[in-house]
Amino acid sequence: MMNGYGLSFHHFGLAVRTPVRAVHFAGALGYNLSAPLLDVSQNVNLIWCTHPSMPAIEIIFPTETAGPLASVLQKSDSLIYHLCYECSDIGQSIENMIGGGERVVQIVPPTPAPLFDGREVAFVLIKGFGVVELVRASS
Repeated sequence: MMNGYGLSFHHFGLAVRTPVRAVHFAGALGYNLSAPLLDVSQNVNLIWCTHPSMPAIEIIFPTETAGPLASVLQKSDSLIYHLCYECSDIGQSIENMIGGGERVVQIVPPTPAPLFDGREVAFVLIKGFGVVELVRASS
């Protein structure tokens, strides 16, 4: 176990109003970018960006209908929206955080994520830290 919460860093979540400039910058940095993917369950579009020596980035941008990014992007056209950590058991990691004294508010319960081949992801708010996505590790 990497730490008392069973988490290891996975990626940054970058919320943008439109992906054009973020895609350009990530590409110029040498990232490999996936084609845009619509995640119906979260009502967002996603672009997965990987690099051989830098952290992964998930570019998240709104769909045609109002979704979870509407309030996030009211004051800024781009911002790091969440940090994602991988864990073997989402529920156990949440329990460990609570047991460690963290104030944890569940935003989205564990849900299969098409970007991660159906592995479950959950979103929590850690008071004093921010929004954290938890992704179940590959078997």
